[in-house]
Amino acid sequence: MNIRVECYSGHRGEEIPRAMWFGDRRVEVAEIIDRWLAPDHRYFKLLGADRCIYIIRHDIVTFDWQITFYQNPAIANASDGGPLSGNA
Repeated sequence: MNIRVECYSGHRGEEIPRAMWFGDRRVEVAEIIDRWLAPDHRYFKLLGADRCIYIIRHDIVTFDWQITFYQNPAIANASDGGPLSGNA
């Protein structure tokens, strides 16, 4: 799924995600957990201000941004018998 990403260009000119747009919904980046390179993409694992985990990638040829992974910890905890499931 293509998304819109607001970036900060650091002193080396690399784009660093600061916020993501999913349609009309804006999610600020609270923390960059990890980042890595592939031959044709740059990947970022992010913690959003909404406390969800995202992995997004930037296509270095087309300059498109895509979301490749999303996890809402509240839902994950509820489904695995965690503290939000009511099964404690």
